[in-house]
Amino acid sequence: MENLFLSSRSVNYRNDRLQLCMLNLKTKPFMKWAGGKTQLLDKLIDLFPPEIQSGEIKKYAEPFIGGGALFFYIAQSFLSIEKFFIADVNEELVLVYKAIQRDVESVISLLATLEKNYHLLNRNEQKNFFYKERDNFNAQRIHIDFNNFNDYWLERASTIIFLNHTCFNGLFRVNSKGEFNVPFGNYENPKICDAENLRGVSALLQKTEIECADFSFNDKFIDRETFVYFDPPYRPISKTASFTSYSKYIFGDDAQKKLFRYYKTLSEKGAKLMLSNSDPKNKNPTDSFFEDLYSEFYIQRVDASRMINSDKNGRGKIKELVIMNYAKDNFV
Repeated sequence: MENLFLSSRSVNYRNDRLQLCMLNLKTKPFMKWAGGKTQLLDKLIDLFPPEIQSGEIKKYAEPFIGGGALFFYIAQSFLSIEKFFIADVNEELVLVYKAIQRDVESVISLLATLEKNYHLLNRNEQKNFFYKERDNFNAQRIHIDFNNFNDYWLERASTIIFLNHTCFNGLFRVNSKGEFNVPFGNYENPKICDAENLRGVSALLQKTEIECADFSFNDKFIDRETFVYFDPPYRPISKTASFTSYSKYIFGDDAQKKLFRYYKTLSEKGAKLMLSNSDPKNKNPTDSFFEDLYSEFYIQRVDASRMINSDKNGRGKIKELVIMNYAKDNFV
């Protein structure tokens, strides 16, 4: 495994994290992400296992990292946690995390140049600039070695962040070939390069193991001192609600069942587990897919807002499921 737990610049990781907390520097997700958990943070925090507050939890794992809202919160809030593991099957996303971990200043420099050039243009020129960057990004994909860090990663990482902040709805969507295909966002004055936040992200990644991998890859990392949060692609609650194109892989019911079996295996190891997914009963009161699958665990319904839907009438308040292998006094 490539050692990315870097460099002399990072000095003392625990002190870096402590300084972030003392300065109340709220490092936040640097990518917009469909299904991101920023809006649900308060509800998820309220359902954390007691052991995370008492300091018994020493490790944290998030196998579907996405935008990483919960990871960033936990890494800044619980200094008793000494090791972190994050993963995703989306190799482009993992490349960005590793590039920021390895050389954040180069990513910032490249991204700042993109931002400056973009904001010098009128709206029509910005649109042309966006599509040129998107075309180059897709054309260069076949030349990228996703397994070994090199300087091309830095340019690609900055381009991914640029596209994410200037495309429609801030989506990350790819086709079956892995090509980014989200259209231009047409925003008035998007913030593209948040240098200080990226530096905060890099500081929090210094003692984090990052892998491009299936959710079960982190099995050896996890023990009874580990808190694991699963945020897989959600099971569609209607035929028109599906958005699973974060990567070129499909996450259907068979994958949901495979994830359940892995969840059960980790529970038997004594790890504390939390999993989010859609509530099928938003549309079909008789659909008990998750309640049947996770019948031996604790299931909590929480209020959420659906923001991504081609039909604006399909957006709004819905219920989501949070599934845990531990009890909480505030379960309803």
